[in-house]
Amino acid sequence: MRPALFYPLAALLGALTPLGFAPIGWFPIPILTLAGLFWLARAARPGEAFRLGWAYGLGMFLLGVSWIYVSISTYGGMPVPLAALATLLFCAFIALLPGIALALTARLIAAPEVRLALALPAVWALLEWTRGWIFTGFPWLVLGYSQAPVSPLAGYAPVFGVYGVSLLAALSAGALALLSLRPKAALSFLAALWLGGWGLQQHHWTQATGTPISVALLQGNIAQEMKFRPEKLDATLRHYARAVLASEAKLIVLPETALPLFRSDIPPDYLDMLSDHARGRGGDLLIGLPEDDGRDAQGQPRYYNSTISLGSSPEQRYRKSHLVPFGEFVPFGFRWAVNLMSIPLGDFARGTADQPPLALAGEKLAVNVCYEDVFGEERIHAARNATLLVNVSNDAWFGDSWAPWQHLQIGAMRSLETDRWQLRANNTGVTAILDNQGQVRALFKPFTTGTLSGTAQGRQGLTPYMHWGNTAFLLLVAALLLTALRRARRR
Repeated sequence: MRPALFYPLAALLGALTPLGFAPIGWFPIPILTLAGLFWLARAARPGEAFRLGWAYGLGMFLLGVSWIYVSISTYGGMPVPLAALATLLFCAFIALLPGIALALTARLIAAPEVRLALALPAVWALLEWTRGWIFTGFPWLVLGYSQAPVSPLAGYAPVFGVYGVSLLAALSAGALALLSLRPKAALSFLAALWLGGWGLQQHHWTQATGTPISVALLQGNIAQEMKFRPEKLDATLRHYARAVLASEAKLIVLPETALPLFRSDIPPDYLDMLSDHARGRGGDLLIGLPEDDGRDAQGQPRYYNSTISLGSSPEQRYRKSHLVPFGEFVPFGFRWAVNLMSIPLGDFARGTADQPPLALAGEKLAVNVCYEDVFGEERIHAARNATLLVNVSNDAWFGDSWAPWQHLQIGAMRSLETDRWQLRANNTGVTAILDNQGQVRALFKPFTTGTLSGTAQGRQGLTPYMHWGNTAFLLLVAALLLTALRRARRR
């Protein structure tokens, strides 16, 4: 094959990669496409390697996160040409990191065998980890998520977390690319790695505590374009009141900003009515709403994207701490971009990073709001002392796209990492109950209105990942890179 054809081939491989993530979920696909990319880059020079990685990343992100266009154009109000250009530029920008990964590897390691077996997988996973925190982080389509929850590699999630699973998936891709050079060694490694993951899937790191509790997750299905309109407010309040009063669950959870009013503007008798119902059943209610709380040092109003509790337990709250750029805060120098959109509530204050679990309905709930659950290491603090995970979201921003299903798969990884059941209440879906293996136990069809009722089992104890976070993953990467450099020098 002529080298000039490598770049469109790399882009095609990248475009196939999202098929391995939800909702399609063919988990071997990302490993196979990455193996193809590694094979193309096995002897590439740094410049060539960068272009291969960038082409792969561009294809992957253009197909996999094109739903960004929906949020900034359909619901954000940005003109169509500008929204399309913004989506393209965003995907082209984050595609730089795969390009950097391949170029850096080519700069450090020339020997093809060492590059495929050790260096490319290690640097690929390291740059995915970097993407998870640089510029506040965008860890969407991280390779490890494609393996949740059914792949044998998912068995490593409670030990190494999502980036560790990414590393092992990338090592699998490297071994596949190495088959033509070292078939016996590559096949032996793959067999050991995948059998080890299957074995770990049979092990439970935590223990059930207490009896299962009844839960009700409300899916209001309030269209995003109607959510904050004054004429829709009364119908929204009435809908959620009827749904709460009709539920007999011990724990009732409403989605993110289910009540589109500041806490101080909600009629007290409305909240009292909901609280009395939960208290009458000896249970509790979680409500997503924005809170206003005085003014900041510059005299500007300060408000939070919050979840508050009502019912038998003392009132508690969780305030979102990891905010979404452009949706919940404006990055420095980008006010002009936000002015092109019509997204309400553009600047939230950040809640503290170490908020404890909420003690409700006899359980301890590690609550997070929407986008926060893509940052696994940030969730560990609350999860250590929690018996259940809870995510409240409003994925209506992304319409009928792949985003809500990808978000559900990300939630499955959080359950795997912590060995905890999880409740996910979403405005338009996907509302679901996940068990401690990340498997869906109950699910409510997206873009329908109703209540998902079921039970959830609290669990206690710590997984290895909850002890050390991403430290073990980073040590593995460092060991692989040191080994690669030594072998390359010998060659």
